Amino acid sequence: MVTGPLKSQVDKVWDAFWSGGIANPVEVIEQITYLLFIKRLDELHTREEQKAARFDDQIDIPIFPEGYDSDLPGRRPYRDLRWGVFTNYSPSEMFDVVSEHVFPWLRRLGAEGSSYARNMRDARFTIPTPALLTKVVDLLAEIPMEDRDTKGDIYEYMLSKLATSGTNGQFRTARHIIQLMVDLTEPRPDDRIIDPAVGTAGFLVTAEEYLRAHHPEIWSDTATRAHFNGPMFTGYDSDAAMARIASMNMLLHGVENPTIERADSLTEGHPGDDSYTLVLANPPFAGSLDDETVAKDLQKVVKTRKTELLFLVLMIRMLRNGGRAAVIVPEGVLFGSSNAHKVVRRLLVEDHKLDAVIKLPSGTFKPYTGVSTAILLFTKTSSGGTDNVWFYDVRADGMTLDDKRTPIEANDLPDVLARWRAREAESSRARADQSFLVPKQEIVANGYDLSLNRYMELKIEEVEHSSPTEILDELDALEAEIQDALKRLREMLA
Repeated sequence: MVTGPLKSQVDKVWDAFWSGGIANPVEVIEQITYLLFIKRLDELHTREEQKAARFDDQIDIPIFPEGYDSDLPGRRPYRDLRWGVFTNYSPSEMFDVVSEHVFPWLRRLGAEGSSYARNMRDARFTIPTPALLTKVVDLLAEIPMEDRDTKGDIYEYMLSKLATSGTNGQFRTARHIIQLMVDLTEPRPDDRIIDPAVGTAGFLVTAEEYLRAHHPEIWSDTATRAHFNGPMFTGYDSDAAMARIASMNMLLHGVENPTIERADSLTEGHPGDDSYTLVLANPPFAGSLDDETVAKDLQKVVKTRKTELLFLVLMIRMLRNGGRAAVIVPEGVLFGSSNAHKVVRRLLVEDHKLDAVIKLPSGTFKPYTGVSTAILLFTKTSSGGTDNVWFYDVRADGMTLDDKRTPIEANDLPDVLARWRAREAESSRARADQSFLVPKQEIVANGYDLSLNRYMELKIEEVEHSSPTEILDELDALEAEIQDALKRLREMLA
């Protein structure tokens, strides 16, 4: 978590953009990300230079090759495009190098046909003045970016500022909720992970961090390492800016060539090719789509325009048999009475294996929405398998449930994870407890209703009340005491 002087330093960078005339938070994030990305490329090239010098060797594929960036007049040597070089130029010359040379080079960078190359094709430098560029570069230079974890924390903090823009808050899921979902699904080195509404790649970044922490064997095998840096991670987003940010975010976190594409996952040509083993997502669930834009094969399964239902069907399509998913849905998915709602719930319970319904507090996604949500955990089987569904009522997530969302001690999330990992023992839990198992037969008998309140028993404490006569007698006695006290007070004043 970014705190203290580091937080203040990042805030100064953000404020510099706002005072310099760039008020769109997505644009601010983009420009900062471009600069951090350029800085990171210089660091990687410097590391390769040092390695080559140590072994008296040459760099195989240099990021900044020998020669010039173009054949046009005013061309610059590639060396001038390095962060450590152009940041020492005068403000006007640095502005010229970045705008006229670095950014055109960035748009050409990447293997031909790669998702990075496609995402960066439209990258634009929008910092308006040399003075603002100089100020931002100086501020970024003072932020320690060498440590990968620190860099990730800083970037996450900047992404959190998207919430200040109102509707842009849809791009971000709270980090501790993402962490819970990743911990629940336990990514493996052989997984192929996808987020069909990737936003800024929060789920994919957290998944790669989990793999680094729990599976160091990735780095000892060439094939596994190549899988990690390529086909393991996939994300789709309909917004071009988000796709670019996600692509650079993954690279800044050390994943070299993930597949991050600009695409609407619900339209024709969606990525539902049953080749993935893990879905992690918080898809958009505000509003509905035009029938004409929705992929026909999804509409065959469930006739609806509601995005939350269509995304669930899509996620099932994406997974191989045995693949698993953790997805955030609005609570209405759990008990909605429309035919589409019932079809999707029946699909999860009857045709696949619904593992868990984890109800989140209603303030989890404040300040930008108060919609009640839940996490669904399921496994694709194509042959059923639901036996008992585990329910958990999260009442506190370690943050206040108001718009400020400040940290507090009350936090059920560690208990959620601990009980999930030992859920065989949950069969002894009563329905009045915070978590319990519900047999499939009972869910079927209730029309596939998955709302926790349908199955939870409320604890009713018996309270003994005094009879009306006793209460009146007590009031009479109290009145007598008051009158006696007033009488003595008058006598004292006489």
